[in-house]
Amino acid sequence: MRFNSITEAIGNTPLVRIDPAVHGLNHIDLYAKLEMLNPFGSVKDRPAWHMARPFLEDPSGGNDTVVELSSGNTAKALALLAGMHGRRFRSVTNRMRVPEIKELLLLLGAEIEELPGRSECLDPTDTDDPLTRFHQALAEPGSDYRHTDQYFNPRNVEAHATGTGPEIVKDLEGRVPDWFVACVGTSGSSTGVARALREHDARVRVLGLVADKTDFIPGIRTIDEVHQVGLFDPATYDAIASVTSREAIDGMVTLIRRCGLLSGPTGGAAYQGALRHLASADAELHGTGRRETAVFIVCDRAESYLGYVRRRRPELLGRTRRGHSAAALTEDEVREGARAVDVEEARSWMAGGEPRPLVVDLRGPHAYAARHIPGSLNIVDELFDEMVFSGLPFSKGTPVLLACPVGEKSLRYAALLTRMGHPDARSLAGGVVAWRDAGAPLVRE
Repeated sequence: MRFNSITEAIGNTPLVRIDPAVHGLNHIDLYAKLEMLNPFGSVKDRPAWHMARPFLEDPSGGNDTVVELSSGNTAKALALLAGMHGRRFRSVTNRMRVPEIKELLLLLGAEIEELPGRSECLDPTDTDDPLTRFHQALAEPGSDYRHTDQYFNPRNVEAHATGTGPEIVKDLEGRVPDWFVACVGTSGSSTGVARALREHDARVRVLGLVADKTDFIPGIRTIDEVHQVGLFDPATYDAIASVTSREAIDGMVTLIRRCGLLSGPTGGAAYQGALRHLASADAELHGTGRRETAVFIVCDRAESYLGYVRRRRPELLGRTRRGHSAAALTEDEVREGARAVDVEEARSWMAGGEPRPLVVDLRGPHAYAARHIPGSLNIVDELFDEMVFSGLPFSKGTPVLLACPVGEKSLRYAALLTRMGHPDARSLAGGVVAWRDAGAPLVRE
């Protein structure tokens, strides 16, 4: 196979059948679309090239810098594509949560600008969010930047509607799968593939997978975050379900060890989410004589996520857990160990408590500076995670009230502190949003 450019190798990735002895479904054939075998290593190679190609191949394009709000696979692909065409690439993000990917981006020649925002992706209605202000600046006439705009650019969807989806139908010899399962990030792949499949058969059922609200899985948004993405349309999905980082890593390990697929956690999440959802459909097929087909996407490879696995499941890498981690708590442990107080209770506690509770705001510094609870201390959640890893960061004699945007992460940390022996660690129910909505005072830095 011979190409004149590496971009010609984007697409036409394999569709591989998963051995039924591995997944245990009796009446459903399960296939993995191996998008991690794209030349730059992920499903994002397709939309990155489709979005950037018009101006990268334009000889009158000048030396504009390519910019994207990405800290992951889209940034990796765009950095390589921009470099091939003599352009600079800048990744703008509110947080680089996977250190290996940050180092890889620097190796690829990317410029990284970290502007801590309020969420993992852009909220165009939030005028206080620095990422929103940056997005508005990129759209101004005369800008020296070329913004690929993956969260709103329809060419993101088109890349999969004209490529990934038709390839699945072709590899299934003209048949459309009964089920298509995809993790939802920008929603480009799930929307584009669903569109292409439904053009052949409108009966295909589409399952969208999002990250659990209290958890972090690289490349997957929570249900609250996907509603901030311009390409997201709930009507695309017949069902939307959440997955946890534990499920994602479990699925990742199964795909690697049992199937020989070097999947990252996103592919693992897609696999585990597919099995959980398809179990009931498989049972319904028993005795009917019918078989169905399901396809899920393996988005990227494992190598960039060793630190992610090491932090959450060190035993998989031959290590012993020596510290404490909120991410490692089960949902039962969170429910049993956490104590939440509403805004009225929190205000009463802060006004009359003896000793007064220490209020810890876990949001990013820009969100904290914009508005925060009077007297609160700002410790970003990643830093707080590092602090509690080695032991209790506060005296047991100091009551602690934890606050985050909507009260989900703070609840998990309250459970962890309680589990570590702190006698009075509570979470602000509903978070800073509930505090604001209740008319409680907020101050600016």
